[in-house]
Amino acid sequence: MLLTSSMLIGMGGFILIEGYTAVEAFYMSVITISTVGFTEVQPLSDSGRIFTGFYIILNLGIFAYVVSVLTTYLFEGELNRMYRQYLSRRVLRKMKDHTIVCGLGRNGFKACEELLHSGEKFVVIDNSPQSLERYPLAEEFQIIIGDATQDEVLEKAGIHQARALITTLPSDADNVFITLTAREENPNLFVIARASEEKSESKLRHAGAHEVVMPDALGGLHMAQLVTKPHVIEFLNLLNGIGEESQNIELEEVEFEDLIPAFQNKSIRDLDVRNQTGATIIGFKDDKRGFLFNPSADTLMGEGDILIILGNPESIGRFREVFVLNVD
Repeated sequence: MLLTSSMLIGMGGFILIEGYTAVEAFYMSVITISTVGFTEVQPLSDSGRIFTGFYIILNLGIFAYVVSVLTTYLFEGELNRMYRQYLSRRVLRKMKDHTIVCGLGRNGFKACEELLHSGEKFVVIDNSPQSLERYPLAEEFQIIIGDATQDEVLEKAGIHQARALITTLPSDADNVFITLTAREENPNLFVIARASEEKSESKLRHAGAHEVVMPDALGGLHMAQLVTKPHVIEFLNLLNGIGEESQNIELEEVEFEDLIPAFQNKSIRDLDVRNQTGATIIGFKDDKRGFLFNPSADTLMGEGDILIILGNPESIGRFREVFVLNVD
């Protein structure tokens, strides 16, 4: 575009000032822009020399601009950003059984942080290119810049191959729309939606959300319970990974299918998890009774059941090695 504009300016000037033909003006413009120093078509008048001088200065400015743009691409990370986007598109095309996070605000970023810490595959959709600037850790995320309410953006994120979607947009209406679209595109998708208002919870559930989270309500309840039940909340914070001491505590959920066959259809007493690993079974879930806290030692681990394990990183690691299939 700049080169074309420069050529037109040069040709126009040489035609008007020197009376050159279009071919002669084209030739003079080319040798002036390229600075090859070939002989002029005919000697220039004083007006022609003045025009040529300014024309050379103009082209030097264009050259300097082009150099600065190239420098930006090469030395200020633009080329690197484009290369990362190319790699990201390749990764997205191959991704499946992943989680899609819509919105990279405070709630969305925390969700991504936990998914990253847990080693889960996920992709983020956000309509603001400034998201990476707000959260430096976001450089490690697979991010699509776009509107999550658009079908083509969800398809680019692999909605048909995904296993879960978390929508954290500030607008409840947008979250309802995304939930409807996502469940229509992938009926088996597990959807978790954020709600700002209580009346939106029922709408989100009718739209197909399996779980609805209200950060404002949870935050207020949490602050009040810090007054009424401070030690209970301190313990729950440790379980949720909040605070420095929480680094020594982990929770793990294990499904029946994840257990080594030798430990399937066994009672909690027969598993003897605490003596073998140092971890503790604090919860149990089945389809009939739901969650059981501190389950009996006679509780049988059957198909579809889930164990909740508590321990430090070392004991949880030993549990995975002893009881869980496919440990790398």
